Amino acid sequence: MGGCASEEFDFDAIVDRRGTASQKWEKYKDRDVIPLWVADMDFVSPRAVVDALRDRVDHGVFGYTLPPPELAEAVLAYLASRYNWTISPDWLVWLPGLVTGLNVCSRMIGRPGDQVMTATPIYPAFMTAPVNQQRELVKVPLVLDGERWVFDYDAITERISPTTGLFLLCSPHNPVGRVFTREELVRLAEICERHGMIICSDDIHCDLVLDADKPHLPLAAIAPEIAERTITLMAPSKTFNIPGLGCSFAVIANAGLRTQFRRAMAGIVPDVNLFGLTAAVAAYHHGGPWLRAVIEYLRGNRDLVTAAVEALPGFRTTHVEATYLAWIDARSSGLDDPAGFFEQAGVGLSNGRDFDGPGFLRLNFGCSRRLLEQALERMRGALLER
Repeated sequence: MGGCASEEFDFDAIVDRRGTASQKWEKYKDRDVIPLWVADMDFVSPRAVVDALRDRVDHGVFGYTLPPPELAEAVLAYLASRYNWTISPDWLVWLPGLVTGLNVCSRMIGRPGDQVMTATPIYPAFMTAPVNQQRELVKVPLVLDGERWVFDYDAITERISPTTGLFLLCSPHNPVGRVFTREELVRLAEICERHGMIICSDDIHCDLVLDADKPHLPLAAIAPEIAERTITLMAPSKTFNIPGLGCSFAVIANAGLRTQFRRAMAGIVPDVNLFGLTAAVAAYHHGGPWLRAVIEYLRGNRDLVTAAVEALPGFRTTHVEATYLAWIDARSSGLDDPAGFFEQAGVGLSNGRDFDGPGFLRLNFGCSRRLLEQALERMRGALLER
């Protein structure tokens, strides 16, 4: 991913998103609440993306659009350079969103009533997608090993039944912020292979790794035999802050799985819109400098949140290795409804209950540091006044 070396980035600037139909900000319309919930960032996207979209608008014709060949080329080059993962162009299946991919995978594996497994706490769509597709959801909790959330492999193995055909993996993990190691991923893959299970790996936060010594490894890139049983979901949306443009893709090495996936899509999944395609090409070609700069900024925000949360009585959080999301344990705070309490104090956080983590909060620190400091001070002040 190239870019203009002289481009400057001002992530401290507070961009007013009110009145733009922003899901994040409209939730608290006409209220003095700082929204730190839904997972998009408040930063302006890379200049190359904005310029490419402006040029496309100036063209003035917005007809049905195919994924341009240069997009596949850009994705292949990006995966090769960033993850040393060589794929074939025909492995790519374009999608209007990652949640769509989770639903397609749940729909294509097994039959109604069969089981789909995931590890919780987890992004809510992992729990709704199987149910949407008439599958039985099996939740296996992650366990806290010191300061890291890890898989409970024994519990995973014990919960597998003859109808458990799919494991939904979030890697890096939302909301606990883990970058799973090669050893962790291989062990999970071995269990799934032993029981004939397919893995759908949502890698949407793969580029937002904050710890330089913990590189992300796509599960399917580990070995060809693992790739044969894996559907990888990726997108430029979180990376370059363009989720509203709706461009994602699945990487599927196994031709049979690819055919099943396309059949499950048929007639219900729309094509990616032309602005999503345009933005993706520009982001993968020219977004590198912006991405490096935003990761450095997010590291500072993460450290600020960690220090502030650990100073709150009855609260704790684990180290965020990736994403811009902090998973906060409020179970010892004495608050019956911590999300509601802080909303009344003017800070909108995600309720952990929605992630199958009651008593927890998820805080999105992908915003201006000044705004983040204001929110953290509101949280501290509300607890002092309690």
